[in-house]
Amino acid sequence: MNCMMTEKHKSIIAVLLGNFFFGTSVIAVKHITPIFIAPLALTSIRIAVCALLFWVIYFFRPVKTSISGKDYLRLLFCAIMGITCNQTFSIRGMSLTSPIHASLLVLTTPIVVSILAAIFLKERLTNLKILGLSLGITGGALLILSRDSSNTLAKQETIGDLFIILGAFSYASYLVTIKPLILKYSAMHILQWVFLFGGMISVPLGWNSFRLVQWSEFDGLSWFCLVYVVLGATFLAYLLMNYSVSKLGAGITASFIYLQPFFATVASMILLHEQLTFSKILSATIIMIGVFVTNYKTKSSVIDKRKPILLL
Repeated sequence: MNCMMTEKHKSIIAVLLGNFFFGTSVIAVKHITPIFIAPLALTSIRIAVCALLFWVIYFFRPVKTSISGKDYLRLLFCAIMGITCNQTFSIRGMSLTSPIHASLLVLTTPIVVSILAAIFLKERLTNLKILGLSLGITGGALLILSRDSSNTLAKQETIGDLFIILGAFSYASYLVTIKPLILKYSAMHILQWVFLFGGMISVPLGWNSFRLVQWSEFDGLSWFCLVYVVLGATFLAYLLMNYSVSKLGAGITASFIYLQPFFATVASMILLHEQLTFSKILSATIIMIGVFVTNYKTKSSVIDKRKPILLL
């Protein structure tokens, strides 16, 4: 028996690890924000460090295809939506809402992509897609409205849910806008530029919050969470996902997004003792069915299946 691990096995492990990092990063964010570090400061650190690391890779493995001058403006817009706005809204939302809610609401991204693609790319909305969109929106609304609105903490978590949805909308806008570029350039080179532009915007926005961070108050676990979010759930996760798509394809890799809520839920129940209520299970089921139906038998209408998906 051949015990050598095949490329397919390596790719599956890569996509599992990537989604594990994405899903469980909510726990790490929840631990350090806003007690140890403000969301804006964490966002600026995350983007700046990853931009630096991605460009270090470029210097060791330069890309032969240079960016056309007319594409820089599109890259800038993509950086604003997909990096600055997405990260700012998402981190802020994670700091306020529960990890389970955050991970489930991130699943609305493919649904928003379908809506924006229909509006701006004139993609046809079939009856099946409309059904999927309706289910996804219903599940998200049920998840948000299932809380007791008279509870102060519930109100704060609801605001966090809305930030997560804004982050999903920002990232969906990025995916729709980036389409012409991912057909021309490698995903890694796009990552290098959008993180660079995103860092140029996010660092000034988070500078005041960064200056107020009391680094002496960080304990071992807090430092681990910070490194986990910046290196694990961003830099390594992107590399793992890009590797997976290069071997498995974008469609198969995208299907693993359903594991993010699973990882987040299990970790939340173990580490934060969060309860898995019936309303959360029902909402999760409706959202997942909606995402599945929306993308059923499609060949990646927004992203070419040969190209890596840039997940956040």
